[in-house]
Amino acid sequence: YVRLTNYASGLCMPEIAALAGLERLDMMLNDCMYGIIFRDINPRRTFIDQRFSRQVHARAGIVINTGEDNYLTTADAVYAAHTVVVSQLLNEYFGKEAGLADGQLGLGHAFEINPAVPDSFLLELAHAQLVRELFPAAPLKYMPPTKHMTGNVFAGYLLDAFFNLCGVMTDQSILLIGMMTEGIHTPFLSDRDLALENVRYVREAAGRLGESFRPVPGGFIDQRAGQVLGESVELLRRICDDGLLNAIADGTFGITRRPADGGRGLDGVIEQADGYFNPAADILERPQEPLPPPAASPAALSEIGAKP
Repeated sequence: YVRLTNYASGLCMPEIAALAGLERLDMMLNDCMYGIIFRDINPRRTFIDQRFSRQVHARAGIVINTGEDNYLTTADAVYAAHTVVVSQLLNEYFGKEAGLADGQLGLGHAFEINPAVPDSFLLELAHAQLVRELFPAAPLKYMPPTKHMTGNVFAGYLLDAFFNLCGVMTDQSILLIGMMTEGIHTPFLSDRDLALENVRYVREAAGRLGESFRPVPGGFIDQRAGQVLGESVELLRRICDDGLLNAIADGTFGITRRPADGGRGLDGVIEQADGYFNPAADILERPQEPLPPPAASPAALSEIGAKP
């Protein structure tokens, strides 16, 4: 079974979400923070659009993917690790408020630490394991390295293998495929075939390694995860005091400042009048079981390395 995926983004998140539901897509990238930071969409406008689009996804039984991995393309993956966790916690809250179930929250993160950093793989393991333990029921989306792919295809292939190993050890659910020709050219089909071979080998050789992977209490991985979690709690406290829009304006996420009154689409935000009624929103807010996603055969899931 081949899962169909698309993006609900820009100034038409609800419209794209509705089309995805009608066409019975399986996954949709849905995170307004990407539009705010990287496409200069007005924060107020896109948070409103995001909620409605996620209500549609919830009713359609579509799994969303969030875009925290993008923060690490501009910010340092070590020093900004806590901003990823905070964004994931916020996305979980906003997602559930819109009606999404745990199994529909494909929270994103990435393997983007500079490989020249000492103990970089242990740091990646700490971050990935922390996210898995924070969201045990979520189908986590794990992005491969892109920022530090230098054009050395041999080093890139090795780095992708370490990414795949980290994903297996920490039970990441939606494992994107790393390309050793990242940053050189659009990958050829032969590049993609080799990348799939890399994933297939790691999954078949070490697919059950996560059963035995237990960080030593008080060890390096455990301490690093605790540090990131502590920094995340502190940042959440600041956001609680100052407001999320102010945090975005200050460049907290992805070191890019986006004021609440700037960006595209603000002219489409209108204050609701007394007696305002939206029948579509009213229907979507009624408690109801989401539509079941299309069934996949165990054989098809096994072929792509997922769990049936």
